[in-house]
Amino acid sequence: MSKVTRLLAGAAALLLLAVFVAPLWRIHLLAPQYPEGLGMQIRVNTIEGMSPSDLQNINGLNHYIGMKAIEPGEIPVLAIMPWVVGALAAGGLLVALVGRRGLLYAWVAAFAASGSVGLYEFWRWQYDYGHNLNPDAPIKIPGMAYQPPFIGSKEILNFTATSWPGPGGIAAMLAFVLAAAAAYAAFRGRDGRPARDAATGRATVPPLMRAAAPASR
Repeated sequence: MSKVTRLLAGAAALLLLAVFVAPLWRIHLLAPQYPEGLGMQIRVNTIEGMSPSDLQNINGLNHYIGMKAIEPGEIPVLAIMPWVVGALAAGGLLVALVGRRGLLYAWVAAFAASGSVGLYEFWRWQYDYGHNLNPDAPIKIPGMAYQPPFIGSKEILNFTATSWPGPGGIAAMLAFVLAAAAAYAAFRGRDGRPARDAATGRATVPPLMRAAAPASR
């Protein structure tokens, strides 16, 4: 691996550490009775209100329409995510230190898989809270679901719900872009040509690219 490739991998690993200090995602609710809005932010290990009383107020509103209370301690993925992110950051620093292409490709694949699973779990959590409602709720609207948008804006009753990545989520996305750029740079080689195996002289192809390439005819 070239010096530039190592720097890209190291920068991605360090940028990923921002997840530990900044929110990954933010969900905001705006309605006439709440002109300043209610909000919650998802961190790597917990969920909290944007203001001290927001999460309590959101849970109170959710109770009337049959949604479960949002209890961070009851969401298993929040206990796992800090370890996953920490392992990815440590793996990126190891890649930058060792400088082996195979290790870089494995790290980027693990990064992509972890991010995909994390986003799916976030969507699944939203779906569960918005669809699995208490049948004895004080307010029942047949056929109504209250899942907030995965990303973007959505009208839910008299609320406008918006969902966007927070600073930590944006940092994680940028970290993956840098990691992918490092893998591409390593594949292309230092002089812009595909990297070649020392024994055979043939261009080396990362496993992910090999799997995605169409079969030759």
